[in-house]
Amino acid sequence: MKTTALIVLALLAGTASAESVTVYSARNEQLIKPLFDAFTKETGVEVKLHSDKEGPLLERLKAEGSNTPADVLITVDAGNLWQASNMGLLRTIKSPALESNIPAHLRDPKGEWYGLSVRARTIMFNKTQVKADQLSTYADLADPKWKGKLCLRTSKKVYNQSLVATMIEELGEKKTEAIVRGWVANLATDVFADDTALIKAIAAGQCQVGIANTYYLGRILDKEKDYPVTVFWADQKGQGTHVNVSGAGVTRHAKNAAGAQKLIEWLSSDKAQFIYTDKDLEYPANPKIQPDSVIKSWGPFKQDTINVAKAGQLQAEATKLMDRAGYR
Repeated sequence: MKTTALIVLALLAGTASAESVTVYSARNEQLIKPLFDAFTKETGVEVKLHSDKEGPLLERLKAEGSNTPADVLITVDAGNLWQASNMGLLRTIKSPALESNIPAHLRDPKGEWYGLSVRARTIMFNKTQVKADQLSTYADLADPKWKGKLCLRTSKKVYNQSLVATMIEELGEKKTEAIVRGWVANLATDVFADDTALIKAIAAGQCQVGIANTYYLGRILDKEKDYPVTVFWADQKGQGTHVNVSGAGVTRHAKNAAGAQKLIEWLSSDKAQFIYTDKDLEYPANPKIQPDSVIKSWGPFKQDTINVAKAGQLQAEATKLMDRAGYR
């Protein structure tokens, strides 16, 4: 009897340890894997990770339908998360833990996805060429005083589409288009493929100001303390600095929906949020957690509390507007 009992216990233990959650992730594997390793160490639940760009992942989820192995979708930008929800790829999560940890403006109003880290997209400037009191709003960068001094990332990147989408919501389409046309008129050079190249151009004096996500500068400052570029917290109609998220949702056809929700809840917890800010140099979505010292040095800022889902809802309008304005 004792031997039989031991065998049964061993089988049960084997079953428990074999539990797994399959994640489709558009995040850089280097950045996300430490989180999954910590989750597995704490819970014993294995995370099976499949990485790709957001477009192919959404198409794969759609094509697989009920046969998908994916339990969780993780991606960057609320526009992509909104798209996944709009395509019917996610299910509603009812979670007091997530509702407590993640502010309302950083999650889907229907509860289909939740932001897990915050990405502030604001003004960067060369400290040797520009004084902070010369800067104010995103709209001010359209002023002719910045002609030949502005750098921008391509409009093809979802980060800028989301910024312009929220501007449409807050300022209206006509005013936003005038601002974007002013940006284009002030460009010092062709648009950049990524934020890192843009920040390096500001440092080199190729331009004096630009718009970028703060964690790109944080990663540079982590290695070069005396870098000549710093952050100015832009405001938008008194609403604060534009923010976006990386986030996650449980897939509609998840085989382990309970495990998927458990993982997302854990990613919103204190321990995981510390890893986000320490490894990725992004701001924690959970407001109880302090950011990393590198980015904390820029001082506090007011987040624009427009719901980030608007970035997805108005993405098509934003793309058309930028095209009309000649922003490529």
